[in-house]
Amino acid sequence: MSFWEYVGNRHQQLLTDAYQHASAVLQCMLIATLLGVLIGVLTYRRSWAGNLAITSTAAFLTIPSLALIGLLIPAVGLGVAPTVIALTLYGLLPIVRNSIVGLRGVDPSLVDAATGIGMSRTARLLRVELPLAWPPILTGIRVATQMLMGIAAIAAYASGPGLGNEIFRGIASLGSANAINQVLSGTLGIVILALLFDAGYVLLGRLTISRGIRA
Repeated sequence: MSFWEYVGNRHQQLLTDAYQHASAVLQCMLIATLLGVLIGVLTYRRSWAGNLAITSTAAFLTIPSLALIGLLIPAVGLGVAPTVIALTLYGLLPIVRNSIVGLRGVDPSLVDAATGIGMSRTARLLRVELPLAWPPILTGIRVATQMLMGIAAIAAYASGPGLGNEIFRGIASLGSANAINQVLSGTLGIVILALLFDAGYVLLGRLTISRGIRA
């Protein structure tokens, strides 16, 4: 059976796996973005705190994804839970780092001007600093999403959702007629999803970043 015949026969299952894969990555990115930006906001003013935040989140990336998911299984079981925890932890570093870099890069004169017109610290953060730091934060989100697209495939090891199941089935049946088709369809599906997500972030950037900042 050719690759395209295989895709045609299995398109419904492949679409379901692709939807689950995209949904898992999107949900984990939302959690990682909220946590990452919050950590950045809490630590960027102090050099030691920012460095500690970056070092701590970087430590998660030193743990092989298969090992981390395996360690989570006894604690939270199989399925969605270890997938969400692992992907969220892996997605933190680019967002935390870029949040700190972006917030530290805001022109101090603009913050002083906001203070001069009576803005509170919270108002300065929400209306001046975070909007100006948004471009590097969005870049961090894009990088994290691309990483998680690939890592999410490993979640199939813990009965997690997504296209990784197709890849693992193919690997488990190497030598059979459709083994290569299974691995290839899962891999290409992940690549396509990654490109679609990245295009979405480009559009989001155009909608949320003012021309003056982009320039």
